[in-house]
Amino acid sequence: MEPHEELARVTKAIAHPTRLRILEILGRSEACVCHLTHLLGQRQPYVSQQLMTLREAGLVRDRKDGVMVYYSLTCDCVGDVIGSMHRLLRATGVDVTFPDTPAPPVPGCPCPVCGGEGPCGV
Repeated sequence: MEPHEELARVTKAIAHPTRLRILEILGRSEACVCHLTHLLGQRQPYVSQQLMTLREAGLVRDRKDGVMVYYSLTCDCVGDVIGSMHRLLRATGVDVTFPDTPAPPVPGCPCPVCGGEGPCGV
């Protein structure tokens, strides 16, 4: 694939509000699907679909720990790209405030990282 086509393919994967938010969350620390669903306020199948798109683009990776599946960025540079996009938006005169990404534990998240009782149905 031609280099600009490859860049466009990865850019398309990033160019979605939920996927951008997932990348921001994963830029802070790895997270399981249940953690992401609680932070995003979305259903698990939808979040898993967005994660699949990001994984296919090579932006995130997963690892299994028992029944839990954890996601992380493949490269810290993904977070740098998102930060550059924030700065670019502000440079164009758009004054926005991006939501903070809370550190664990996330209230209501049943994963072991957040102190839940067990697997979160992944």
